[in-house]
Amino acid sequence: MGTFAAVMTGQGTGAISTIEVFGEGAGAIIEKIFRPAGGETLTFEAGRILVGAVVDGGETIDQVVVGCEGANAIAINCHGNPLIVELIMELLHKQGAELITAEQLLAKELVAQGSLNTIAVEARLAQVRSLTLKGTRIILNQIGGGLNEKAAQWIEQADDVSIEQIRAEAAQILRDSQTAKLIISGCTAVITGPPNSGKSTLLNYLCGKQKAIVTDVKGTTRDWVSGRCQIGPLSVELIDTAGLERELAESTDDAVERAAQQKTLEFFEKADLVLLVLDGGEHVNQFDETVLEKIADKKILTVINKCDLPHRLDIDRLPQILKDGLQISAKFGTGIENLVKKIPQICGAAGFDSRSPICVSERQENLLKSLEKVPSTQEAVTIIAELLNGRLEV
Repeated sequence: MGTFAAVMTGQGTGAISTIEVFGEGAGAIIEKIFRPAGGETLTFEAGRILVGAVVDGGETIDQVVVGCEGANAIAINCHGNPLIVELIMELLHKQGAELITAEQLLAKELVAQGSLNTIAVEARLAQVRSLTLKGTRIILNQIGGGLNEKAAQWIEQADDVSIEQIRAEAAQILRDSQTAKLIISGCTAVITGPPNSGKSTLLNYLCGKQKAIVTDVKGTTRDWVSGRCQIGPLSVELIDTAGLERELAESTDDAVERAAQQKTLEFFEKADLVLLVLDGGEHVNQFDETVLEKIADKKILTVINKCDLPHRLDIDRLPQILKDGLQISAKFGTGIENLVKKIPQICGAAGFDSRSPICVSERQENLLKSLEKVPSTQEAVTIIAELLNGRLEV
């Protein structure tokens, strides 16, 4: 094993940054660049904390605190100025450390410990990427339960469980994983609808800040605006798009309009949920059929806005895929509470059992897809063993 260094704190300026040096040569590298204060003897017993300076030759780079987990794992806590962090990382590299990401270093540490199987290691790595508390719980439950427990059961009960049951359970885990992914990694909700229906007002209300220009002039939003907010168990990225209209998309007269329409189509492709905002004060024929064509395979919630004004929209005349909706006033906040409850329900996240087995890595997903189609129990056991203890590339 070599020696590796990674910045463990987030990017940007902060009061303190932490750089971790890990590997068989960690102590030797620290000895070359660190001078303890007061001439204290430099040793690396686990739990020891040392104050001193990082130096490059005769030049002091920064006053730091060094924390020792042992001779092979040493943390340098320096000032958070990105320039200082960069200088220390360059110095570590010059002394022989390979510079890697925080996630890569954590993976190497977990593998070196040898006390966790591959599913558990991947769960530990995945938890640092979770955007929500519930997402973190779901991931951590895969270590002692969840997928780890299910895989162990499959192995233990291989002689008693039919291959059909294993395949069916693998398929269910893959389906549950798609829902869990929204809770762990975030949900993208595209807000679309006709011009002046209140899309920007809705985004501003949900995000709690003025992010989009709101006027009474139709077509004000010709570029996209986004904001992130917490809705139930979901971290939701809301994207306010230009209204999609076939005539504008095909127009040859306005390059800006064409670009805005094309960008809206791209957002539809990545959307986990579409919020179709309609003006309750207008008649039903508010949107181009192009919208329905592009969102037909998506989760859709129809939001009938402006319920504070006289109502003209006949909900019964809406296409079937748009009839799952509710009425709000984005301007005054009326009905927003119902909207906030409805979004997790449509995404399948409301009431999701955090103990459910799910996959948290591409490796796990690929193996479960193979298990979903495996022809025999014997081959299934081989795949499950790989799932539990396969090699993790770090």
